[in-house]
Amino acid sequence: MTAWRPAGAHYPVAVVGGGQAGLSVSHCLRERGIEHIVLERNRVGHEWRERRWDSFCLVTPNWQCRLPGFPYRGDDPDGFMVRDEIVRYLEDYVAFFRPPLVEGVAVTGLRRSADGVFELTTGEGEFTADQVVVATGPYHTPSVPRMAERLPAGVEQIHSSRYRSPGQLPDGGVLVVGTGQSGCQIAEDLHLAGRQVHLAVGSAPRVARFYRGRDCVAWLDDMGHYARGIDEFDDAAAVRMRVNHYVTGRDGGRDIDLRAFARDGMRLYGRLTGIDGTRLEFADDLKTNLDRADAVAESIKDSIDAHIAARGVQAPDEPRYTPVWEPSEQAAPLDLETSGITSVVWSTGFTRDHRWVETPAFDGRGYPMHWRGVTSTPGLYFLGLPWQYSWGSGRFEAVGRDAEFLADHIEASRRLADVCGTLTGAPSELAAALPIG
Repeated sequence: MTAWRPAGAHYPVAVVGGGQAGLSVSHCLRERGIEHIVLERNRVGHEWRERRWDSFCLVTPNWQCRLPGFPYRGDDPDGFMVRDEIVRYLEDYVAFFRPPLVEGVAVTGLRRSADGVFELTTGEGEFTADQVVVATGPYHTPSVPRMAERLPAGVEQIHSSRYRSPGQLPDGGVLVVGTGQSGCQIAEDLHLAGRQVHLAVGSAPRVARFYRGRDCVAWLDDMGHYARGIDEFDDAAAVRMRVNHYVTGRDGGRDIDLRAFARDGMRLYGRLTGIDGTRLEFADDLKTNLDRADAVAESIKDSIDAHIAARGVQAPDEPRYTPVWEPSEQAAPLDLETSGITSVVWSTGFTRDHRWVETPAFDGRGYPMHWRGVTSTPGLYFLGLPWQYSWGSGRFEAVGRDAEFLADHIEASRRLADVCGTLTGAPSELAAALPIG
C-alpha cells in the first residue's frame, strides 16, 4: 500500500482501477519513469474474489495470462486457473513490481478544469492530475430485467455475480436465465450437483474446447485471431457488442453442449419473454438458438481446417459434431409451482456506470468514444474495455498490449508538454493535455 494524502496532491497521471488493466498500465508507466498513482475502490482481485462462484475457472488457457513483465510461470500452461489462483496471480503481480497502489479508495467524480487539469473527487478528499486512465472495466452494475419484479415473493432470486454454489440456493428446481459464459457455466455447476436445472437459452454462440488435437484457442492464436485489430472489421461497432462464446475450462477444459445437458435431464427453453404470477412464457426460438450456436462452433472448425491445409500442419483428423438432442415441442408456458422451481439465477450481464466521469467522452449509448483507449478529451484514456482494440483487450491475454500503447501515448504527450512549455512558457500541466496524433 502506498501512503497517500489526497488533499492538495497532484500527479502527472492518475489510474482509476486496480484490476489487471490498471496494474498493467501502472507497470508500463513505471518502466517509463512516469510518476503516477493507482486508486482501487476495494482491494486487488476484488472482482475475481467477490463476483465469481466457488468452482469458477478461466475459459482461456493459462499461457494466455501474460500481464506486462509477468507472464504465467506455473507448471500447467495448458490448464485453466481457478478463482483463487487468479486472485493469487494478481496479488503476486503487485508484489512483483510494487505499484503506487492505494486500496479502499473510490473515485466518485472526475472533471476537467478550464486550464486542462483533471480534478478527482474521492471519499478521502480531492486531488488533481495532468492525465487520467479509467481502468474500471465495463462490468459495473448487475443487470436484471424489470420482469423480475413480477416473480412471486417466495422465489429466491440472485444475479450471477452473487452466485457461489448450488448449496446457497433453496432445495428445488433452479431457473437460469441467460446463456452467456456465466449462465452456461452456472447451469453446468448446478447440473453436476444434481439439481434440476431449467435454462432459458439466448443467442450466445459457442466454441469447441478442443479440435484436431489442440485447444481451439491455440489454433486461433496461431492464426492471428487474437491480434486482429478492431479497425480490420467493417462492422466494428457490432463487433464490440458481441457476446462471448460459451465453453469451459473446468476439469481440464471441455465443451459446453447444451443439447447433451438436455439429453441428461436439464430442461431447455427459448428466451424468457414474460412473467405472470407463477406462469413463465418463452419465445419459440430454442431450436434456432441451438442451431446458430452450433453453426458458429462448426464455422470456427472450418477456419482451423483451412489453416491446417494452407500451412501443411500435421494434425489428426476428427469427426464433426453431431447433435445429440433436438427440441421436440414448440414453446409452452412453464408454471413455477408445478415444475418445482424455487430459485432463479439471472445471468443477464452488467451495465456500464460512468456517471462519475463528468466529461463529454461518451456516445449516445454511454460507450466511451475512443481510439485504442485514447478519447477526444485530451489526457483522458480508457483501458480494459472489451474489444478496445482486439479480442483480448479486456482479458489477461492482451490488456498488456493496450497498456503499452497508452503508456507510449502518455509519454509522448508529456514530451510534447515539455517542448511546449519551453517554447511558450505555458505551464507543463496545461501542455500535457494537448492531443497527440
